Amino acid sequence: MGLIQEFKKFAVKGNMVDIAIGVIIGAAFQKVIDVLVKQVMMPPLTLLTDGVNFEDKQIVLREAYTQADGTNVEVVSIGYGELISVFIDFFIIAFVVFIVMKLMNALKAKSEDENNPTVETPKEIQLMARMNELLEEQNRILKEKTIRRE
Repeated sequence: MGLIQEFKKFAVKGNMVDIAIGVIIGAAFQKVIDVLVKQVMMPPLTLLTDGVNFEDKQIVLREAYTQADGTNVEVVSIGYGELISVFIDFFIIAFVVFIVMKLMNALKAKSEDENNPTVETPKEIQLMARMNELLEEQNRILKEKTIRRE
């Protein structure tokens, strides 16, 4: 199958639209997470660490100095503090995504529960349940016929 036909098949199936929607929602969700991390989570962490700003933490390999000709040589350092901040952001984001997915899965499970009378069962599940009932009835009838023949 050619590349163009594969792309048409991919686009027609709706996968491309699903990906686009996911990217758009992800971008919007990123803004929410940024505010959550920077404005809600980091101030208490900064308070707990006695005002230490992780982004300023670094290991200085060479101090800044001025050469004899008057040119300034900048400091050479490893900025591990920003890495710590990024890891904190990552863990907060991962935790928030975990909680959101857990809530969505709980809502999905509740909506698919066929024994819950408050939630309308989706048509696909109703059809599958009906097919299951018919298959069980058919098996029962076939068993009765084979027992009568013997």
